[in-house]
Amino acid sequence: MTEQNKQASAREIVCIVCPNGCRIQCKETDGQIVCNGQKCLRGKEYAIAELTHPMRSLTTSVRTVFPDSPVVSVRTSGEIEKSKLIDVANALGQIVVDQRIKIGDIVAENICDTGINVICTSDRLVHPY
Repeated sequence: MTEQNKQASAREIVCIVCPNGCRIQCKETDGQIVCNGQKCLRGKEYAIAELTHPMRSLTTSVRTVFPDSPVVSVRTSGEIEKSKLIDVANALGQIVVDQRIKIGDIVAENICDTGINVICTSDRLVHPY
């Protein structure tokens, strides 16, 4: 591996596991990811997961049929693969809520075959403001 390739494969990850916000330098050496700069083992685990299999939660809104609340806020009930965020957002763009749902009610089950549900995060449809 040339020096330029070594530099290109080095990445800095800012850890979000705790308030420290460690800046973790990661690079691949002999097929292993080597991390430096973290203050704890959780930081190293986070950095490796972020580089190998990044996951995200999605918070957005979906349309409703109710004039008093044309949209309602929703979120994924867990993390989904970062690569599927656009597919999930597009699928949610097709959903129109036609029932008065409340916080925690499922809006979409197993969205895009992720194994994750999308749930309502507002009582806006039950108690219009």
